[in-house]
Amino acid sequence: MIAFLGSVFSPYYARARRRAQTGPMNHCAFNVALYGRRAERWAMTERGVRQVARNTNGLAIGPSSMRWDGSALEIEIHERCAPIPWPLRGRIRIHPSGLAKRSFALDSAGKHLWLPIAPIARVEAVFSSPAFRWSGIGYLDSNRGTEPLETAFRDWTWSRVASGGSTVVLYDVSERERARTSLALQFAPSGEVISIPTPSPCRLPASGWRINRHTRADPQYPVRVLKTLVDAPFYSRTLLETRVAGVEGRSIHESLDLDRFRSPWVQCLLPFRMPRIPF
Repeated sequence: MIAFLGSVFSPYYARARRRAQTGPMNHCAFNVALYGRRAERWAMTERGVRQVARNTNGLAIGPSSMRWDGSALEIEIHERCAPIPWPLRGRIRIHPSGLAKRSFALDSAGKHLWLPIAPIARVEAVFSSPAFRWSGIGYLDSNRGTEPLETAFRDWTWSRVASGGSTVVLYDVSERERARTSLALQFAPSGEVISIPTPSPCRLPASGWRINRHTRADPQYPVRVLKTLVDAPFYSRTLLETRVAGVEGRSIHESLDLDRFRSPWVQCLLPFRMPRIPF
């Protein structure tokens, strides 16, 4: 689940920026994706500024909302899927084991910052449509920037693996004016973070849309692609089996091709998965 204030992947926001017509708060969305044997759902309806409300402890975008109650983040989901308009209804509670306080710059100019708010958290999800319950270990972070992603980056990969009370997060970014750089961090349950040596590169099979995928792992460890969760023209989300800095388990991995994202043909396809309600 991702809450966007200024949806970085919105074709409507990209067009409005080119015309200098609007600001980020007129392009907000809750993106919710469910993966499972029984049912898979995707929702990402963009909404205008009149449908957004926020204060110190809460955020609402249309009928969906999130609220921090002092110990947990509670998320209410009331969305409609795309392209098939199935209802998506549920509640998620995120209980951090510790809170990180440090942001990390992803680019050399410091215009894009990543904050791993709760690197390790207990998550409870109860949905009525589709009907299911789930609980387990999860993660909460935040990205913010002062320019479009495609202005700063050609592509990036991100991944997270957690096991035995430890979480490792990897970023590999390719800036437009610089060589590729890497960020490798290991988190304790308290939120304490240490930098670790950059693991060895590992090439993965390309996605169905021919997005190049790669990751990093401990030397000689055979990384396996278990499932491609999202296969889009500019983005791939993948479930891996990996080991990084001795932390072994399943990893969520993403590959983002921003040259592909800003191409006209991709921009024309995006509205089919990202409808917009302007007011």
